[in-house]
Amino acid sequence: MIITEPSSLRFDNSEAANASDEHLLERVSVLENRLGRLADRMERALDLLLRQAQNSYLDRSLLRSLIGLLDEDGVVENQKLERVWQQRCEHDAAVQEQSSRRDQLRSKILANYRGTERRAFEQLVKDGFGLIEAQNPAALQLLRRAVEKDPQNAQLLSFVGEQCFRVNKTKLARHYLGKAIELCPKDNHVLLLLGLACGDEGETEQARELLETTTRRGGSSFAAHYGLGKLFVAEQKWPKALREFKRALASKPSPEANYALGCLYYELGKDGLAIRYLVKAVEMDAGYSEALHLLGLVYQRAGKLDLARPAFEKAEIARSLSANRLGIKGRSRTDRLRPSLFDTGNNKRKRLMTGGDVRLARVLREDALKAFISTKNG
Repeated sequence: MIITEPSSLRFDNSEAANASDEHLLERVSVLENRLGRLADRMERALDLLLRQAQNSYLDRSLLRSLIGLLDEDGVVENQKLERVWQQRCEHDAAVQEQSSRRDQLRSKILANYRGTERRAFEQLVKDGFGLIEAQNPAALQLLRRAVEKDPQNAQLLSFVGEQCFRVNKTKLARHYLGKAIELCPKDNHVLLLLGLACGDEGETEQARELLETTTRRGGSSFAAHYGLGKLFVAEQKWPKALREFKRALASKPSPEANYALGCLYYELGKDGLAIRYLVKAVEMDAGYSEALHLLGLVYQRAGKLDLARPAFEKAEIARSLSANRLGIKGRSRTDRLRPSLFDTGNNKRKRLMTGGDVRLARVLREDALKAFISTKNG
């Protein structure tokens, strides 16, 4: 609707009023014209979105039909394909989230600089972040040089500590995260990473204190409870270790959490409970070679050789497939008498968190870093 005669003209015939009303009339008419064009564009955009949504639905239906036919013919496994697709989507989302978080963090680090060499500092930080995006290991060296120019930058210290933790340089991670927590003692997930790093460096008392503080502040996570469980396992405090592993499972239902409980029950001689959790781990991941191998050991100890033999065979097949996929030459593990959870190598005080089992260490690190990213983004 376009106004053609302002109501004021009916009562006021002054020239000033006429000029004002004519000006308002023009403004309102222009505004209505623009709103009309905007409404048309939005209607066209909505129509386009609806058509794209319909095409996406049809494409997905066609893809599902093709997968169903291939599954019936035994060419692909529907459940396995779904799992791989979901993992791929989660990985891509995590990569995008990390990139966004790094951009925000870089801006905060530069904004918090209070030194006199701003240009050199900015160049180091920008180059370091750029190399991280390119997955170049030289990035850490540049960021450590940036810390030298601004040793009180808490955001930079925690980020460098995170990068050290990510590449398993726990001694360096311990150093930078320790300095970061001095500046920001309430940062719960810096506490988490610092606790895990201390545990790997053999500082068990401090690691336990930090991880317990993390969970007490509401930071319940697989990484925190699993880390505490590993500390109690090293001290053979079985009831406390069992409690923490159960909490880890509640925080993140996963094959790894079930496997950890299966290991502990095996160590305690409770074969029935060990079998229950190990079977659950294998149901969640049929290619979990460590869980299959331990399941064979439990069956063997229980005298169920008819069940132990196929479990060992499946474990070897899964191990070989994993080794071929990674391009490494693996060795048989059927002679292992002790679960990998309790194997920390020659140094019994170090690598308590990540020693013994590569898969558990990877899941621990990913869970801790994911929580760290979520907190920083929040």
